[in-house]
Amino acid sequence: MSEVGHATGATEGAPREPRNAWDPERPAPEMDLIRDCVHCGFCLPTCPSYAVFEEEMDSPRGRILLMRVGHEEGEEISPEMATHFDRCLGCMACVTACPSGVQYDKLIERVRPQVEHSEARSWQERAYRRLIFALFTHPGRLRALVPGSAIAPRLAPLMPSERLRSMLSLAPPAPPSAIVRRLPKVRGTKAPVKRGTVAFMQGCIQRVFFGDVNQATINVLSAEGWEVHSPRSPRCCGALPMHAGVDEEAIPLAEATIAAYEGFDKIVTNVAGCGSVMKDYGHILGTDRAREFSAKVIDVHELLTSEEPQAVRKPIALRAAYHDACHLAHAQGVRIPPRELLRGIPGLELLEPQEWELCCGSAGIYNLLQPEAAAKLGERKARNLKATGAEAIAAANPGCALQIAKHLELPIYHPMTLLDMSLRGVKP
Repeated sequence: MSEVGHATGATEGAPREPRNAWDPERPAPEMDLIRDCVHCGFCLPTCPSYAVFEEEMDSPRGRILLMRVGHEEGEEISPEMATHFDRCLGCMACVTACPSGVQYDKLIERVRPQVEHSEARSWQERAYRRLIFALFTHPGRLRALVPGSAIAPRLAPLMPSERLRSMLSLAPPAPPSAIVRRLPKVRGTKAPVKRGTVAFMQGCIQRVFFGDVNQATINVLSAEGWEVHSPRSPRCCGALPMHAGVDEEAIPLAEATIAAYEGFDKIVTNVAGCGSVMKDYGHILGTDRAREFSAKVIDVHELLTSEEPQAVRKPIALRAAYHDACHLAHAQGVRIPPRELLRGIPGLELLEPQEWELCCGSAGIYNLLQPEAAAKLGERKARNLKATGAEAIAAANPGCALQIAKHLELPIYHPMTLLDMSLRGVKP
């Protein structure tokens, strides 16, 4: 085989396949899915990037048009094209809104790695992204930052770039106990009705900075009759790098997650972003093993509402607005179960904000990569939540909690935290 034949995948003497923007070594956005879009515009009011940038190419149908262009001979991924793809939050609100059933989630999932492995990014951009994943997907490294987490927001104004200022301003103050706090590997149940055994995914950022939420989650599961196994490995499910297109890091993490939890019938998540990508392993990896694993992943709200409650709920007098995390409401289609659980707490009044479908601006690492756009969305979300007259916010994703807390001075609770307080008779 000649060098040219090897580079193009063609045998010597065979006609060369036309080259387009998409790397043939990686899956490209499928033309069949691209053709499903009829450019009706129903996605526009729900798209956060279109709301901020007000440009057609920063809407789902605009990006789908760019994907189609990418299939044309002689095209390449330019820095401008990469900018429009990067401005997408991946919130999947357009999937919920689309009357034609366009699978934008599967399209953008194919595009991200293509952009990541193109020559459209500067070395500075690549280095910054590597820094993010070298830190935030490693719980051990995050624990080392706990002592400085309380002063990080005060240091933010001193940083030389908007991105670094945003990163420090979002840091949650963690107690010193977060350095050593660990979940038990197995938590039994003393509930009257034993409902079975589940495995719980601890997460990376979640287990360090929101370890109290994980503890509350296994408390509730145990009280409702589940024996809970909480493996400490792998360190991360791969959601953050997967959503950003860094497949060379995400795929090994996904495979390690499948291996660690393969012996269980149910794998429970309490983080919207983790749950959405774990449920999508089957499509991402394209193997029967991954598809079998994904079929066993269930969000904790789904699991708890699949059975009649047996633990007694004690009253909590609280007016709480529920925030729909995008990767729970849109990517997983889980909207009713969290509301059912919260309404099952006596005395808790659940409030609904306007524009529930619009992203808060967190979107994985979006607020670290696009801080100005994220800030506009965060302020808009905060206004809508505040307008409900709520005393607190309920949100089932750590990124959302950090983003909202930056723009709104109200306590933010995971629904599992409120439910655990109710079961234990503890007031917020």
